[in-house]
Amino acid sequence: MFKKILIANRGEIAVRIIRACREMGVKSVAVYSEADRNALHVQMADEAVLLGGAAPRDSYLNADRIIQAALDTKAEAIHPGYGFLSENASFAAAVDSAKLNFIGPSADSIRAMGDKAESKIRMKAAGVPTVPGFEGLESADEFRQAAQEIGYPVLVKAAAGGGGKGMRVVESEADLTESIDGARREALNAFGDERLLIEKYLPNAHHIEFQIFGDRHGNLVHLFERECSVQRRHQKIIEETPSPLLTPELRKQMGKAAVSAAKAVNYFNAGTIEFIVDPDTLKFYFLEMNTRLQVEHPLTELVAGLDLVQWQLHIAAGELFPFTQNDFRQRGHAIECRIYAEDPAGGFLPSTGRLLQFIEPRGPGIRVDSGFRAGDEVTHFYDPMLAKLIVHAEDRESAIRRMRAALHEFVVHGVTTNIDFMQSLLAHEDFENGQVTTRWVETKFGWQASEPMMQALVAAAVTEARVPGSTSQVSGETYSPWKVASGFRN
Repeated sequence: MFKKILIANRGEIAVRIIRACREMGVKSVAVYSEADRNALHVQMADEAVLLGGAAPRDSYLNADRIIQAALDTKAEAIHPGYGFLSENASFAAAVDSAKLNFIGPSADSIRAMGDKAESKIRMKAAGVPTVPGFEGLESADEFRQAAQEIGYPVLVKAAAGGGGKGMRVVESEADLTESIDGARREALNAFGDERLLIEKYLPNAHHIEFQIFGDRHGNLVHLFERECSVQRRHQKIIEETPSPLLTPELRKQMGKAAVSAAKAVNYFNAGTIEFIVDPDTLKFYFLEMNTRLQVEHPLTELVAGLDLVQWQLHIAAGELFPFTQNDFRQRGHAIECRIYAEDPAGGFLPSTGRLLQFIEPRGPGIRVDSGFRAGDEVTHFYDPMLAKLIVHAEDRESAIRRMRAALHEFVVHGVTTNIDFMQSLLAHEDFENGQVTTRWVETKFGWQASEPMMQALVAAAVTEARVPGSTSQVSGETYSPWKVASGFRN
């Protein structure tokens, strides 16, 4: 096992990894920006290294500085967390070249699944169902013909990267050309790659993902599903497991497909295969793979009885994963709510300021993962997620009651939050009955991005950064609140 690792991230995920290291007797090195000088993860780590200014490009996206910090502190490995450089194949390769261990999959696996066109081709070859669509199209006529063959509505999206950039839902042929042009520009700016693909858009789908985990020796399992259909601005805000939609047989089929998908790219360590499911037909389709630890991994930990972060370290150190698929059972029901500093009544625009009070709920079956405390500043530089509130109970009904009680006890003053909005979602009969889709918040609660809001988000996008010359996603799961509101976020 490693003696010391560097955590190339911030906030709650950095805190989560530091705690896992403590339990394993592994020393931790934190990195931080000027804005995070007094952050919780900096104070908790055994060592801390200043990377640079507050902007991500000057700190958490500075790959060279991060690797040098690991070498200077004699860390043996780097854990990327989620977001920032976690799905950047070039960064993973650079870590390996520096004779350090990357706590995650291989650069080749990241690269293969980071390209949506290539990943779809690989999935088709592996027998994994994919959304009907076409790759390798160039001219407007080719896109028009493909859209007619698929049938409207269609989804035009970037072949590279992620984070919802370069995506457009097209309802009719009249909007196709404009959508293609807009998606190309956004994809080129975000990823340095203007290639697009086109797929059938399923407006009332469920978003269901499967956690996979494996070692370098060919042992690979899935750790069941997470229902992620409750989304605002196309980003997950409530997740749960087990999914109320899946039958035992469908769960078995999707789990088998998830393992096949991961094996197709020789995957090891933690990863997530994302599917969309048509609730009318119960047909499922591969959406994408997230080649790192997910924000919502605590759900899986609670129902599967496995510390995923600790096992990430074991696997990165070359150890065997000693479990088979038959060793795992879903135990109880878990729900996660993402607590954001944002204003639901104002189009979910982020809220900044000092946390005057920050009182987390406590009690049996309640877990809070956070990188904030009272007195901390919520800035515009980073994701406005304050905490992940997770509950675990014997059944779904009990878990919903426990979550509502925990939300009631969560006290935050100094910024506007989505806590009351979460209560409204949990109390709705559609949620209680498990009848929610990816457009449920939009249709039932009437939220649409207004033009002034869009302009505000775009104007603030000057704070957003990416790694120059990279075609890999560099912001990953960590959502930047200053991006346009029109894309998808998984």
